[in-house]
Amino acid sequence: MHAPRPVPNSEDAALEKTHVPPQIEFRSVTKTYGKVTAVRDLSLTVKRGEFLTVLGPSGSGKTTTLMLLAGFEAPTAGDISIAGRSVAAVPSYRRDQGIVFQNYALFPHLTVTRNLEFPLEMRGINTAERSTRARRMLERVHLSDLGGRMPSQLSGGQQQRVALARALIADPPFLLLDEPLGALDRNLREQMQIEMKSLHKEFGITTICVTHDQEEALTLSDRIVVMRAGRIEQTDSPEALYDRPATRFVAKFLGEANIFESPDLKIESDPEQPSGTVAMIRPERIRIVAADARTSGDADLRQSVTGTVEDMIYAGPLRKYHVRVGGSLFIVREHVAAGQAIFRSGDRVCLNWLRSDIRFVAM
Repeated sequence: MHAPRPVPNSEDAALEKTHVPPQIEFRSVTKTYGKVTAVRDLSLTVKRGEFLTVLGPSGSGKTTTLMLLAGFEAPTAGDISIAGRSVAAVPSYRRDQGIVFQNYALFPHLTVTRNLEFPLEMRGINTAERSTRARRMLERVHLSDLGGRMPSQLSGGQQQRVALARALIADPPFLLLDEPLGALDRNLREQMQIEMKSLHKEFGITTICVTHDQEEALTLSDRIVVMRAGRIEQTDSPEALYDRPATRFVAKFLGEANIFESPDLKIESDPEQPSGTVAMIRPERIRIVAADARTSGDADLRQSVTGTVEDMIYAGPLRKYHVRVGGSLFIVREHVAAGQAIFRSGDRVCLNWLRSDIRFVAM
């Protein structure tokens, strides 16, 4: 069983120092389904106006966490508060929240404009005001000419824009996103990431997003919560999580990582390796050169090893090498540039990295 461990959380520490009350707070929340515990003793604060992403593999508890906040599920133990008020027993329809689902959940029998007007109508807003606000929101999401269309007449990206517009139009205190870009192809996902970031900056609405897409989380978030087996593994800014993962799981889940576990490879580092940890370095931090290449000017700051290329993968702007060094297989990633050496399977190469780029993660 995965045991909990204390992890660094610089963002929460900063929140405590500023004495800013959280807008959303989970306090020791547990959710069980029979003998299965989906979320275990979860405590988390969300600051007003931040974009927080809950990231994790299938079965990690991230979707259950969102469903608990949305009111579609009730906690088995613990409490959830919004603006200082407990909502654990408050049904979803009374939580005044905006929600965007992966499948958009637009009303198929209503036009785009009517989809946007519906949440305003439910709040008793008059016809003229509904029409004005719907028109302005369609302009904001660049769909001004599509108000009369049905959802089935829109592309996936257009439907996602409508879903976002409908969630935002009633000016909810917070927005929940459930795998919001999962149904889109890569190019559309990248376009929508830019749009979502722009909308968040403009509206300043507190946003909680659930996804398994690491790139999406790194691009959009102010903070990321990485979950595993119903618990929080680490919470921090995207930069801190990627550059300073606290555990082996976070290092491997968020991007790629070289974990040094072979006893025949001694890793040089500064400071010394703490007990109970394993050394790690990101693939892009490793330099690959021919085995007989001249020593670089900062060689005294680096560690070097010699190995054999097993594979080279070309991915447009990047090349990724798999290099065998004794009992260890290294992943090396470099940006493609004019005039650089290209290595093939069987080539002898030298790998080197700054000792200061080594990180230590808990097992």
